[in-house]
Amino acid sequence: MSGGRSGVRGILDRWRGRDIELKTPGELEAMRAAGALVAGTLAAVIELARPGVSTGELDALAEHTIRDAGAVPSFLGYHGYPASICASVNEQIVHGIPSATQVLADGDLVSVDCGAILDGWHGDAAVTIQVGSVSDADRALSAACEAALYAGIDAVRPGGRLSDISHAVQVASEQAAKRDGVDYGIVAEYGGHGIGTSMHMDPFLPNFGDPGQGPRLVPGMALAVEPMLTAGDPETRELEDGWTVVTADGGRAVHWEHTVAITDDGPRILTLPLS
Repeated sequence: MSGGRSGVRGILDRWRGRDIELKTPGELEAMRAAGALVAGTLAAVIELARPGVSTGELDALAEHTIRDAGAVPSFLGYHGYPASICASVNEQIVHGIPSATQVLADGDLVSVDCGAILDGWHGDAAVTIQVGSVSDADRALSAACEAALYAGIDAVRPGGRLSDISHAVQVASEQAAKRDGVDYGIVAEYGGHGIGTSMHMDPFLPNFGDPGQGPRLVPGMALAVEPMLTAGDPETRELEDGWTVVTADGGRAVHWEHTVAITDDGPRILTLPLS
């Protein structure tokens, strides 16, 4: 689940990382277990997602999978959020609320964000699922966002600065836009975040910016890296449900995310499936 901005003072405090939680190697292993559960849950959701299936069914499967493993859905009840996943369809960017009445159709894009708490530690990841046969433009948009995610992850290295990650995401997004001949929009209001004993922790991680700024990256930090791209204008608006964020112009949007630990050897993705 993406971190949002809440006032200038809140932005500055989260950017400066005044209270960044550092984990021991053993604690990162515990986070890896939570992350693997998130990965397995998303894999089950991907397999189910097809035309005629509702986002409510995806949510029910995710909750069952998480609870069956002895864990708790991170999102359910979080500040009143009513579901175990976020399922954001087409023009919905993030925080889409699953519903029995929202039935997936051929050609839809659905971004599924999932979090789980296992033994007190959080995992958080998101994928964009192509439902049936999608357009070339939508495939390219999702591929651009996924590439930006991995570019950001590659910058999660000890000795760097937080904004090195932001800059890597931005550059990869801009390179993809140039290659594809389109104007992809980088969503500014939402971004990544620290994660560990809570889902949203310091620091806030924007998806754009100049390198060499913000807190220094040190082993033991864990971050949710999560770019969101739009097919055009990145301006957003929030629906009346108080959660769902959509593109203001109705264009398509995608969202990819991994939880990543900083280690002496570089980035370690905690939300990959177990091999």
